[in-house]
Amino acid sequence: MAEVMSFSVRQMRAGPTIAAALMLSACGSVIPQPPQATFTPATPRPAQPAHAAPVEQSRNGLIGADARALIRMFGEPRLDIRDPEVRKLQFGDGRCIVDTYLYPQRSRSDPVVTYAEARTADGTTMDVTACADRLKAR
Repeated sequence: MAEVMSFSVRQMRAGPTIAAALMLSACGSVIPQPPQATFTPATPRPAQPAHAAPVEQSRNGLIGADARALIRMFGEPRLDIRDPEVRKLQFGDGRCIVDTYLYPQRSRSDPVVTYAEARTADGTTMDVTACADRLKAR
């Protein structure tokens, strides 16, 4: 009889543990799986910061200029990075750096500058027109 009682006591102690384990395992099946992520590559255009307004850049001849016009203005670029959707030309003199981004246009055969940004040699943001004027003057 002692054996029967000890067996039922063990069962009673193990019962809540098994029940809790079963309840927890059931919870995992209730949580829906996240949807499968898809990736669509895109060619981002640089954000337009307040200091580099297109009107301001068009006054200095950057917006709408093609690569040949930029080279006539500033000389040979420090960097010429070509991507299927964009071309980046970088010009600098050691004190300021202008990055120009040329995108293809439907109305023109050659890509043209649609965005430009400038910075000092230490990376501080700089007025695009001031840097472009400085590079033209050298």
